[in-house]
Amino acid sequence: MSLTPKEVVRRFIEEVRSGRQPERAAHWMAPLVRAHQVQAEAPHRVSLSPAEYAGHVREMWAAHGPFEVEIEELLAEGDKVYVRWQQTGWHRLGDGKEVPLTEIASAVYRVEYGQIVAYHIQIDRMGKALQIRESMAA
Repeated sequence: MSLTPKEVVRRFIEEVRSGRQPERAAHWMAPLVRAHQVQAEAPHRVSLSPAEYAGHVREMWAAHGPFEVEIEELLAEGDKVYVRWQQTGWHRLGDGKEVPLTEIASAVYRVEYGQIVAYHIQIDRMGKALQIRESMAA
């Protein structure tokens, strides 16, 4: 029995995006995925492989240590799935001090034949920057 697009995205977030099993990216992602980085100042698109995505997740763990991802909303219509999550973890400052960090993000994924083929993602980068700045001032 094949999974619905909603189930595919939930499992991808829980297994891969969370950093728990980045090596599972190839199971949930097509060989080449169109990633649309929605940023007001500089939107851009990239194409990436599951291995490149897994490497990105490992880089996040290296920079921030283990983090938790909590899905706050998950909606699906046809082949498109909207998900909003909160990621909590730590940010390492230049002096080695670690400060708590919360990231709020949302994405719309397009799923074909049980794999993610494209997504549009928005991350509250300003909120992250303000948290880091406040921690450095404290």
